[in-house]
Amino acid sequence: MRGIGRQRRLRGPVILGMAAMVAIAVGGSLAATQASAAAKAPATARWHGGLSISKQYFGSTVEPYTGNETKVYRYTLSNAEGMSVKILTYGGILQEINVPSADGSEADVILGFKTLQDYVTYDSPPVTANGGPYFGELIGRYGNRIADGKFTLDQPGVGPVTYTVPINNNGNSLHGGLVGFGNHIWAAQEVSGNGYVGLQLTLVSPNGDQAAAAGTPGCPDGCTGYPAELKDVTTFTLNNSDQLGIHYKLTNESSNLNTVTNVTDHAYFNLAGEASPAGSAYGQLLQINADKYTPTNLTQIPLGYNVSVFGTPFNFTTPQPIGGRIDDVSAPDHAPAAYHQLLLAQGYDHNWVLNAQTPATTGPDGLNLAAHAWDPASGRELSVWTDQPGVQVYTSNFLTGTLVGISGHTYRQGAGYTFETQHFPNSPNQPNFPSTELKAGKTFTSTTIFAFSS
Repeated sequence: MRGIGRQRRLRGPVILGMAAMVAIAVGGSLAATQASAAAKAPATARWHGGLSISKQYFGSTVEPYTGNETKVYRYTLSNAEGMSVKILTYGGILQEINVPSADGSEADVILGFKTLQDYVTYDSPPVTANGGPYFGELIGRYGNRIADGKFTLDQPGVGPVTYTVPINNNGNSLHGGLVGFGNHIWAAQEVSGNGYVGLQLTLVSPNGDQAAAAGTPGCPDGCTGYPAELKDVTTFTLNNSDQLGIHYKLTNESSNLNTVTNVTDHAYFNLAGEASPAGSAYGQLLQINADKYTPTNLTQIPLGYNVSVFGTPFNFTTPQPIGGRIDDVSAPDHAPAAYHQLLLAQGYDHNWVLNAQTPATTGPDGLNLAAHAWDPASGRELSVWTDQPGVQVYTSNFLTGTLVGISGHTYRQGAGYTFETQHFPNSPNQPNFPSTELKAGKTFTSTTIFAFSS
């Protein structure tokens, strides 16, 4: 076993950069009438010192903001080391991440769907219960949960104002509500710089996004929607050190309205490859740079405090098989007896509170280590670096074999796991948690890097 933050093959420092913002041509989807698949349209590629980016038509679907049928494209970022990343303008979705193993064989290490129609129908359908898995989506406006779909903000010159957003998960709002950022088509611009190639995606969320009348789905008493116009510019970058960067820049465009935001990426990783046998992720090793986690109530809303992971199945401070203790419901979890954590989540679906950064946990771009995972059989490793205070690790507990993946087989429990770098769930209603409020006219930036090696 290796210590936290170490890799078998050392990589060079990531080189990051951001191009100028692009004009928006907003897009998204609720219903799809796509041309069957992207393979019908030829890709065009551009090369930059061993790095390349190509663009391919992927179909079309209806953009919720405009109601218009809108084209969707798939971009492929590739490097000189054999790694490639496929990104959709629909939902900013990471569709594939192909990474070589120790013996050089490639595998797609994230779960996903083959067609646009599958993403529109199954990934995050606008339903009030039993929603989709959010495979690979850019999540917003608010990643994770907001209790009762309700929060209060102190607005300039007005005072406290209560806002309501659609409920879609056990009486709470999850991942932005019924029509989150993963349901929209983003404007795209290719970017490149010294040692990287990338894709910049832009989406503008209007003031009152997801407002709805009383009696509409998810809004029994009506929803105000999210306050303030919010511009999200998210840039994916890839370098020759096998580092995939996700750089978020969110600007509150309002001059007099504060808002809340919590963005993340919802890729499900399986370092053995997404086509691996059911439950294969359970045997992979995981280490999380966190001495505490956030226990929740029966609807997975944090209880408002953090507890120690030591002496519990949540202790990944040293490398452990992901599935080694996932069913140990007799073990203590340091939560009230009525809220047995592994039972209510059917596994891990929790926020780990990342330890304060030290020289030993500082990595590319000066980021803090969140987690390190590796697959002993293939030799593939993944280090997750971030500037966020928490990471939600979810072990695909609610995949039941009803969804067919990109390689033509079904996904079940243990098919993958997420590293949703984030602020904490329900932070707008927990004043003791790190704030997710974005003041009028202000900008929030954040970076997460997924660094692969073998």
